[in-house]
Amino acid sequence: MPTTLTFFPVDNGDMTLIKFGDTDATTLLIDVNIRQDADDPDGEARDVAKDLRDRLKKDVNGRPYVDAFLLSHPDQDHCRGLTQHFHLGPLGDYPDDKKDYKGKKIVIREVWSSPIVFRRASKTHTLGADATAFSSEARRRVKMNRDKSFAVGDGDRILIMGEDIDGKTDDLSPILKKVDESFSTINGKQSAFFSAYLLAPLDAQDDEEEEECLVKNQSSVIMNITLAADAQTPDGAKFLTGGDAEVFIWNRQWARHKDEPEVLEYDLMQAPHHCSWHSLSYDSWSKLGEKVQIDADARSALSQTRNGAIVVASCKPIADDDSDPPCIRAKREYVAIVNDAKGAFYCTGEYPNAKAVEPLVFTVTSQGVQPPSKKETGSKAAAVITSARTPMPHGTR
Repeated sequence: MPTTLTFFPVDNGDMTLIKFGDTDATTLLIDVNIRQDADDPDGEARDVAKDLRDRLKKDVNGRPYVDAFLLSHPDQDHCRGLTQHFHLGPLGDYPDDKKDYKGKKIVIREVWSSPIVFRRASKTHTLGADATAFSSEARRRVKMNRDKSFAVGDGDRILIMGEDIDGKTDDLSPILKKVDESFSTINGKQSAFFSAYLLAPLDAQDDEEEEECLVKNQSSVIMNITLAADAQTPDGAKFLTGGDAEVFIWNRQWARHKDEPEVLEYDLMQAPHHCSWHSLSYDSWSKLGEKVQIDADARSALSQTRNGAIVVASCKPIADDDSDPPCIRAKREYVAIVNDAKGAFYCTGEYPNAKAVEPLVFTVTSQGVQPPSKKETGSKAAAVITSARTPMPHGTR
């Protein structure tokens, strides 16, 4: 089986499943946004919970599972439905009465979490019920790892993405992944099918004004994940994902990596913050309209395309109005970026059309990234997108 990336149509929110092409069909789920309407048989929203379950394997006890779950940051549109559809707590407490909502809950074998989930929650905003439950689960797993000298099994594993302040993570080196370093382990095993370069969350700052710029959705986990097509093609595609990271963070990314832009280059990128203009500019689109100014450095960070690059916006249909997110001005910028790379732009809320959405699935092959066909009337069929090894030229618009 080839490596695939599935973007679920979850309105303005993120929910992305990577299924690796290894013999175990290892899975990494990035964020979840299962709305109440999606859970309602009479609701109009797509039943993305069923879409997800249909793509997961079951363990020997018949429990569906993901090998790893990354929460990019604890906003509700990135963890909605977590307590309803996923098992949190020790596996020994997993309910066997089959009374769970829509069947057995999904087991998370390994959690990937930023330490900012713990220390910035109360400082910036009140966490919702799902985010609070995730925070408690992450703390439980960290304690379990400390108590058992990191010798834990499925359901207790955790990786911490980035160092915490005041040396709070200094004793967690076996489960700590540092910014600007790569790793290729998932659920306690080394994998030849992926390598993740951690770009953020950036370290806390002594300067109060700069530290304030790192809070809330600006402190999302950012990763550039290299995906293998098969055992002979370890660099099948690069996938850049950054949660709700906004312009300040992308500006900083360029300042840090402009001399090594290859760490930012991608074949496939999820448009930050649901195609928000605030990932590209400090200006308000709704207030200034066409007078807005783009931040050149943030755009540079987000335009390190490889030939045939694709940008996917996980959001509602993008209207030509003053909404943000999604923002029509941001879409125009991303379209310009992928046009320079001879690539394509997709919106999960518009595939195959706005009236009947379905998961958007990309396949990593030895020839590059294979997108699904564009099914809208009048649009051309998508072809294989090849992966060159040199970033395309970029500039400001």
